[in-house]
Amino acid sequence: MIKAILLLVAVTLIPALELRASIPFGIFGMAETVSWPVVVLICVVANIVLGWIVFLVMGPVFTFLRKWEWFENRIWPILEKTQHKIHPYVEKYGEIGVAVFIGIPLPGSGVYTGAFGSYLLGLDRRKFAIANVIGVLIAAAAVTGLCMLILHGAVGNESWIAKLFLKKMH
Repeated sequence: MIKAILLLVAVTLIPALELRASIPFGIFGMAETVSWPVVVLICVVANIVLGWIVFLVMGPVFTFLRKWEWFENRIWPILEKTQHKIHPYVEKYGEIGVAVFIGIPLPGSGVYTGAFGSYLLGLDRRKFAIANVIGVLIAAAAVTGLCMLILHGAVGNESWIAKLFLKKMH
């Protein structure tokens, strides 16, 4: 059981995958070891903690890294691009916009990007913490719901959705 938990947490920590990959991995690949509610709980907690950690280390890390010209010229522009990507959501919806950005299961969204963007836009810790939890819960509900549809046959084994989630599991 400990090995399964550590594996779920490890998959959740992978940038661009997060719980969007770890929940299906756990539900379809670890059903004999861990029940689906436990899988979801582990992945949600790991993803929420990941978001908080990423957000909290931004200040010290950026202060340190911006002292070097290579970071300022090569990496900082990428971070500014992330800032511009999330800015419309924050301007229009505040922390709820960040939550939606974190929660939508699309490439480029998630807690890593949400934390980067929120930090760069100056969102305070409390607002980010709320947005992070709501966003992770949105993503978890969407992914878990889809997995349950596949698991219980509501989405056929030959559908593109099932193939996407089950491709590596068989």
